[in-house]
Amino acid sequence: MDSITWEEMKAIDANCAQLGLLPIQLMENAGSSISKEISSRFSGGKILLIAGRGNNGGDAFVAARHLCQFPQFQVDVILLGNAASIRTEEAKKNFLLLRHCNINSINEITDPGDEKLSGSINNADIIVDGILGTGVKGDIKEPEASAIELINSSGKYVISVDVPSGTMDTKSEVPKCVKADLTVTFHKMKEELNRLPVSHYTGEVKVEGIGVCSHAERVIGIGNLRNLNIRTPDSHKGQAGRILIIGGGAYSGAPALAALAALRTGADTVTVAAPSNVASTIASFSPDLIVRCLSGQRLCSDDLPLITKLACQHDVIVMGMGLGNEDGVEKTARRIVPLGKKLVLDADALPAVEEVKGSASEIVITPHAREFSRIRKVETSVDMNKRIEEVMTFSKEKNVVTLLKGKVDIISDGKKVMLNRTGNAGMSVGGTGDVLAGITGALLAANSPLKAAACAAYINGAAGDLAFKEKGYGLLATDIIERITDVMRE
Repeated sequence: MDSITWEEMKAIDANCAQLGLLPIQLMENAGSSISKEISSRFSGGKILLIAGRGNNGGDAFVAARHLCQFPQFQVDVILLGNAASIRTEEAKKNFLLLRHCNINSINEITDPGDEKLSGSINNADIIVDGILGTGVKGDIKEPEASAIELINSSGKYVISVDVPSGTMDTKSEVPKCVKADLTVTFHKMKEELNRLPVSHYTGEVKVEGIGVCSHAERVIGIGNLRNLNIRTPDSHKGQAGRILIIGGGAYSGAPALAALAALRTGADTVTVAAPSNVASTIASFSPDLIVRCLSGQRLCSDDLPLITKLACQHDVIVMGMGLGNEDGVEKTARRIVPLGKKLVLDADALPAVEEVKGSASEIVITPHAREFSRIRKVETSVDMNKRIEEVMTFSKEKNVVTLLKGKVDIISDGKKVMLNRTGNAGMSVGGTGDVLAGITGALLAANSPLKAAACAAYINGAAGDLAFKEKGYGLLATDIIERITDVMRE
């Protein structure tokens, strides 16, 4: 069965909203699916829906509204907390609607010792657990903790909404979790539901569709950006990544653009290792850059001792921009690949992908179609579906993440494919690929290769779209760099 993580589902929800499918619509579909599941399994009885103050509670409110239309069910609702403390507008709206429905009773419980809580649980035939979702952090507080204990000791049939409440409490040695007979999860199976300790609490797992847009999952959007690991308010220098850019010799602008893009994306420090003929020019681009001068006018084997030392001091190596394609350059680039734990290979360093076989490194390559053809020695298809297959196959064979640049960027780790549709024709100017490599390197410091590459493609294209609105076809790569922070603040 195809499965995703809860983190991926969170991104899908946000992407749906970006596309115009509102959270309240997804909540309606989720609650309706719970109601249908109950009505198909039970001929009647007393149903108690116990809801928390988040979106899981909102799903339960919707389910209650649908269930009270069936005369064979008596429907009771308990909100753990008061209505004023419901955390989302969608859940609050659905709670208020219950007052206009044929609900037997609606109670707001703030005291864990309230007899209405224990009495309602004892009186029920079926309990729907909508208390806590995947956003819970830390120990379970009251009255939720007592509600979970009472549910587990009741002996009643328990249906959990999306996930049994409490199973995301990873800090407790013995988590306080609802023990469900049935868990109804939405859109796709969640990988965590199949893993211990969560699988111990789920009971039967049923997956229900809720009308998610297919593009919300496959096409990168704002939800993917919100899942990025980025600098926190209490972080210190070094935690957001130290990036080593190896480039230049044939050109000076390319490595400088990559370095500045990495800084704008949030890297803590960026060092550019560049041949002697361009090092001072690169340093003049910005005082924020650290520039280390290599031995000659092109990257060569004499530079390996310095680069080996620098590789140990940095989290990510981004290599290839402006190096040139002389034979000695390519041979040296191949010898650098094993030195890095995380690498982004672009432009003139792409042939070095041949050295990654069997490597434990995390590697992202960023070719355009012609470069992809050269490193594969096979023409890149113009047909989108065939191109996707080619990217997947190559990524799997080489154990890399490929970000194939194009009108639609294709990103794959060999297992999963993501597409990026941001960007515009004005970005065909020189330097935009160097900017993309720098963004990717900065994100790779704290994220998985697939996530880093996917979000880098989105950020680069979206920043280009903002720049295009202002500059039109006169936009420059530096204009894109200046809009990176605007995209990441969305």
